[in-house]
Amino acid sequence: MADKKKGNAFTNNPLVKAVGTQKIVVLLVIIVLFAFFSIMSPGFRKYPTLVSIFDYSYYISFMAIGVTFCLITGGVDLSIGTGMICYALFGGYLITRQGMPVIVGILGTLLLGLLMGCINGVLVAVLELPPFIATLGTMMVARGFGSIITGGMSVTWPAASSEQGWFRMLFKINKPGLLLPVGFLWVILFVILMSLFLNRTRPGRYIIAIGSNKEATRLSGVNVVKYQALAYILSGVFAGIAGVAYAAVFSSSIAPGSGAGLELDAIAGAIIGGTSMTGGCGSIFGTLLGVFVMSMLKSGLPYIGLQANWQQIITGLILILAVFIDVIKNRKLA
Repeated sequence: MADKKKGNAFTNNPLVKAVGTQKIVVLLVIIVLFAFFSIMSPGFRKYPTLVSIFDYSYYISFMAIGVTFCLITGGVDLSIGTGMICYALFGGYLITRQGMPVIVGILGTLLLGLLMGCINGVLVAVLELPPFIATLGTMMVARGFGSIITGGMSVTWPAASSEQGWFRMLFKINKPGLLLPVGFLWVILFVILMSLFLNRTRPGRYIIAIGSNKEATRLSGVNVVKYQALAYILSGVFAGIAGVAYAAVFSSSIAPGSGAGLELDAIAGAIIGGTSMTGGCGSIFGTLLGVFVMSMLKSGLPYIGLQANWQQIITGLILILAVFIDVIKNRKLA
């Protein structure tokens, strides 16, 4: 007798098989959310609102891309939220307090992110500390360091109208009669590059292998310490890029001690997009889709009268639901 086909008409569809069931479902969720908020509030359909969705997506996307690598290894990086703010504060400090050019501030932001990623890599991969504890500690270090270097005062990067405000146009062109969210091109570029890195290069495949079975990967001759540390280094670098994006898109001052909870938006985006909390499975493109779910909620909930406290509750519930779905999926595969 011929084997019965597994699945159903939806899961056996060639397009669904090529893209992935979870990605298709998340894409449908984005469409449903957009339709719901548009019906509930006509103001949501306006072009500036769409731009604000992109604005929120930039820094979350970059953090989420980086933390996806940590999650794939079976770990996590909790330092990216307050870290992103710390790196942006350091860059702003170099520009506004020390009179450095903007490019120096950007490089300082990126290098501090790289340094924190290296520290996390050493703590987790070399010293074998639990990722949750190690990155919780560096999260607190980043928060304190940001306050110390700025003297507890807020920092503002150069305004778009100033001579050094050119960096803002890397993410958003905002001129009379012209409003373009060009930062999305950077997001797409990094999504493509990191997808190729994860799926088509030896280091990327080793990172996946570590999450699937760390001991078997070690016994096969792979330098597990090196590639596990690489995952955290990438997370730190992308948190630094997120810091630049955050400073470029939001003109308000950056306050020391802020950023707590932003890492949850990035982690939730990655999990919603199909990255497993148990490691060994993940998709950078799926992460981007998950981030847009979070960005849609952040932009849309105020339009139906739900403010910050309710947004946090809903974000937490979505994270719990995403982890629950991941647990169910892993049980079926077991």
